Amino acid sequence: MKKLWVAFAAVLIASFAVLGWVGVRVYQQAPPVPQRVVTTDGQQVLGPGEIQAGQNVWQAMGGMEVGSIWGHGSYVAPDWTADWLHREALFILDAWALAEHRARYDALDRPQQAALRERLTVLIRTNTYDAATGTLTLDPVRARAFAANQAHLADVFTRGRPEYAIPSGALKDPAQLRLLSGFVFWSAWAAGTQRPDDRVTYTSNWPHEPLIGNVPTGDTVVWTGVSIILLLAGIGAMAFYYASRPAEEPLGEVPADDPLLALRPTPSQLSVVKYFWVVSGLLLLQILLGVVTAHYGVEGSGFYGIPLDQVLPYSVTRTWHTQLGIFWIATAWLAAGLYIGPAVGGVEPRGQRLGVNVLFGALLVVVLGSMAGQWLSVMGYLGTGDAWFYLGHSGYEYIDLGRLWQLALLVGLFLWLFLVVRAIRPALRREDEQRPILTLFLISSAAIAGFYFAALGAGRTTNLAVAEYWRWWVVHLWVEGFFEVFATVVIAFLFARLKLLSLRTAGEATVLSATIFLAGGIIGTLHHLYFSGTPTVVLALGSVFSALEVVPLLFVGYEAWHNLKLTRTSPWVRNYRWPIYFFVSVAFWNLVGAGLFGFMINPPIALYYMQGLNTTPVHGHAALFGVYGMLGIGLMLFSLRALDPVQEWNERLVRFSFWAINAGLMTMVVLSLLPVGLMQTWASVEHGYWYARSAEFLQTPVMNVLRWMRVPGDTLFALGAMALVLFVLRVGRGRTMRRAAAEASER
Repeated sequence: MKKLWVAFAAVLIASFAVLGWVGVRVYQQAPPVPQRVVTTDGQQVLGPGEIQAGQNVWQAMGGMEVGSIWGHGSYVAPDWTADWLHREALFILDAWALAEHRARYDALDRPQQAALRERLTVLIRTNTYDAATGTLTLDPVRARAFAANQAHLADVFTRGRPEYAIPSGALKDPAQLRLLSGFVFWSAWAAGTQRPDDRVTYTSNWPHEPLIGNVPTGDTVVWTGVSIILLLAGIGAMAFYYASRPAEEPLGEVPADDPLLALRPTPSQLSVVKYFWVVSGLLLLQILLGVVTAHYGVEGSGFYGIPLDQVLPYSVTRTWHTQLGIFWIATAWLAAGLYIGPAVGGVEPRGQRLGVNVLFGALLVVVLGSMAGQWLSVMGYLGTGDAWFYLGHSGYEYIDLGRLWQLALLVGLFLWLFLVVRAIRPALRREDEQRPILTLFLISSAAIAGFYFAALGAGRTTNLAVAEYWRWWVVHLWVEGFFEVFATVVIAFLFARLKLLSLRTAGEATVLSATIFLAGGIIGTLHHLYFSGTPTVVLALGSVFSALEVVPLLFVGYEAWHNLKLTRTSPWVRNYRWPIYFFVSVAFWNLVGAGLFGFMINPPIALYYMQGLNTTPVHGHAALFGVYGMLGIGLMLFSLRALDPVQEWNERLVRFSFWAINAGLMTMVVLSLLPVGLMQTWASVEHGYWYARSAEFLQTPVMNVLRWMRVPGDTLFALGAMALVLFVLRVGRGRTMRRAAAEASER
């Protein structure tokens, strides 16, 4: 066991050392934000602080929930970086063609077009930023292009664009529209301008834009090949490991009866039930908002004729949809931790129920308060001062909460950590077989509370490249990293508590699993940052370690088979089969959603063309809900079963829920999201990234039909979720549980 802990510590120390070193490089080499943008003839285009002020305008109105920047964000509106760059290029080409040939660029013959494109490439890609003065100097024709693009953006946000799901009056103030244009211009300038003394742009030649020579770099191609080779090598090594392992020890003598029958739930454990009711409510609300958000892709100005965008614009519904997904999943996992604590420690700490109830109230305040603030910010009611930043919308996907709500969430997470630690402290003091698994449980719990601190790295004036670095610490390390370690530990402990696993075996298995997963997962965070204004070392490290991250996911069939065998060990174990079936579905979606669909977009050359297309939500839905959502549901059902092991469950409801949710999710992905994403990828390769995200392509009849094909899967999925919610509400009001609650209140 000591060797396993040494390996675990070595992986953590080495991986975070690399991730920290890369972070220093990101700070040092982030695209500079000019203080002034002027032309060679002395005209000022942007003054001091205006680019950062434009970034604040973008954040307050929803930021990444209104289209995307550098490929990160929502999918209905364009990627503003690619759109600006393409429009600027066409404006300049037309201006030169009219001045020199008295015809538009499209009307010229090929040699003339080629000559103008070469001239344009030199103009756009040449870096004219002076670091000493903070001044960016442009050719006058680029200033005219800026004015034309500014007028276009002003028209989009003032008059609205149904095809972009942007309502009229989304942004009216001419000064704010100009500042927003300045920020979008800067993102496009960084995407088209070469780094000093280099031949690649600040975003490694992303987006694909043939007009200015933005094509994949050598690093993008080479490291894709290296990552695939290492993936194959990792698969071979893992296969050898499984083949060389000694035969699995028999489960041993399974108890004749459920070990939990003689146990009475504590007051704090019973108080956890209301968390699961909130989980159910948030899940239903998330699905409803998902339906509305998806419908905006085909009817951008409303919902079946209802002008919903005037009250709940797309940027709000998508913000709430993604945020609620994280909220309900995290709530289910945290509630499972609160149930586990007293079960592990063997005693109920004084005031534990009070702490659980206070945390519950704090959770409701953060959820409702942050949602209200985001709506007020997007609708423009929080102004342009400080209110939008603290109470409104951060502008960054998945950490959309205003700063005050982020801090409140941090306080709540540390309160949860305190409650968990005080509950398991008696067990930690004992030198027995469960200490290893409890130690890992404590480490993962502390990481869950602490790693959300990374969200504070994306501040009001933070360079976008730096903000992206910290944002992915939250999305990847917090959600996909230590939450998964926590869930692995909890599942192992629950099986051990049922005496279906030995504590020694569970402890060794969880430490080994965590070490293998984190060996690729921590540095693999960088695969999100290939083209986000980061140095090319990010591309090399991210591609290699994200490939290694996939390796253990390809062997989750072992885990699924093991869990299935547990349901057949004794008649009473069948009472737990539906929580276990959800754990089995986690293994399936780990393979399909996180493994196959994840690696589909992870190699640099794939992500170069696919970033921000509908291939991203293919991975997002299949991995976020398929893996972490199913885990949350499984933990919730296991906790409810353990709290009341004698209660008769409505098998029809939970059975329908299980199959409908899984089948609906697969149908949604295969019939709609994946075909749309693959067609967009073709468009990105053939014509440029801007075209794959344009209304000209996305609003074609074929694409609209494919988006409507989400309806069967979404409907089946929603019916399964409603059955699950009804089931949870019935179980949570069971007679045995109510009697136990009454007895607990008397103690």
